[in-house]
Amino acid sequence: MRIGIPKEIKVQEYRVGAQPAGVRQLVAAGHEVLVQQGAGLGSGFPDAAYVDAGASIVNDAAETWSTDMVMKVKEPIPSEYGYFRPGLILYTYLHLAAEPELTKRLLEAGVRGLAYETVTDALGGLPLLRPMSEIAGRMTAQVGAYCLEREHGGKGLLLSGVPGTRKGRVTIIGGGIVGTAAARMAIGYGAEVTILDVSAGRMGYLEDVFGSGIETLYSNVDTIAETVPRADLLVGAVLIPGGAAPKLVDEDLIREMEPGSAVVDVAVDQGGCISTCRPTTHEDPTYVVEDVVHYCVANMPGAVPRTSTYALTNVTIQPALEVANMGVEAAVRASRHLAAGINTWDGACTNGGVASAHGLQHEVLEKIL
Repeated sequence: MRIGIPKEIKVQEYRVGAQPAGVRQLVAAGHEVLVQQGAGLGSGFPDAAYVDAGASIVNDAAETWSTDMVMKVKEPIPSEYGYFRPGLILYTYLHLAAEPELTKRLLEAGVRGLAYETVTDALGGLPLLRPMSEIAGRMTAQVGAYCLEREHGGKGLLLSGVPGTRKGRVTIIGGGIVGTAAARMAIGYGAEVTILDVSAGRMGYLEDVFGSGIETLYSNVDTIAETVPRADLLVGAVLIPGGAAPKLVDEDLIREMEPGSAVVDVAVDQGGCISTCRPTTHEDPTYVVEDVVHYCVANMPGAVPRTSTYALTNVTIQPALEVANMGVEAAVRASRHLAAGINTWDGACTNGGVASAHGLQHEVLEKIL
């Protein structure tokens, strides 16, 4: 199979779809890999490292997109839509529930969209989403602390406090991978941390892990209304696999927060669970609504590409090998977990969450095959 690795062109996105070690595995399995010139530089991988691994370096992005399978990191942006064609295997994060135009273009072009974020495992987890969720979650305390600094529009509060002053209060909505990672870092900062979740089992696990370092509350309208206004830092960490994030915090609640408080919505690439959130970029990461600083960068891990690329490509290379070695049809027939990653297939929307978000007919992949 011919596999293309284009350079990411989203604003300040420095990750790359495969590291040289992964390319070496693909080449060793008999596949041809084309890497766009400079694709790995942002993550610290020079072109020579890919050549040593057996790849061919090409100057033109179109060449990498002309292959059988394209391995990326982020969803294509409009300038890349022209590369879509029937039968192309696009292996990347797609987050289609928040991308109606991209969804439409993929379906119209007949692209076979294999989304990292909906591939499952035997434990019911999302193994290709987990490493980026870990990184984004860990970054929330870091960027939240930045937003709370006075010079960045915040109230001038130190999350850890010092003797004789109060600690910062962090409220995290969602106790999954992102929420757990966010809590770990916020506790490390010395903040007071509250996690809201709908799973008693998950809350029990969090209390076993963090002990008296956190407070857990069952997430409902009342507890959200109680905890959001007193939060110095509010973290949105709610995930509906493949689907749009539910809006759990409205603007009226944001208005009740103290001026200079901060919001970080990690779910923004799925539409966000806080109604005042809209996607931003690393180039211009924050804005203010109701005197509250909002940080809503949709590709947070892109700020730490060296760590992120290693963490991501360590887990995406094995499914890529399965698709390349077997062919995509045989690979998804053989693995229901890989099949769960298929969001679009020859003009059909095969993910229920995406179909629901855009009012599309949900076609069951097994029936199509």
